[in-house]
Amino acid sequence: MRCAHWRRVPLDLAQEAREKSAATHIDRAVQCQLSAHDGCEHFGLLTDDGAYGTALWLRWYGTGEVELVVLPDCPVVAPWPDGEGCCLFADHAKQHTWKYTPEGASCTN
Repeated sequence: MRCAHWRRVPLDLAQEAREKSAATHIDRAVQCQLSAHDGCEHFGLLTDDGAYGTALWLRWYGTGEVELVVLPDCPVVAPWPDGEGCCLFADHAKQHTWKYTPEGASCTN
């Protein structure tokens, strides 16, 4: 199950995200993409960074600090044949996305 926390993307960070990537649209709010967790650090995917193997994320802590971070993609794939890759970033906490999404589901929301 995915974390239930959402965060509005501040206008200045949305503009900065558009400038840092080829994306023409940045969502106004993002959901934490980690599996359900007790910690206050959350990560919402904004867009692929444009550089191979990285993505632009919104990181926030509870209701406080929020920032843009570029993180490398998680290299782990599911163990079954034609296994789906994890849709998170390298060294993330908790489980990989294919452990809490049905087999064959995509990384997009």
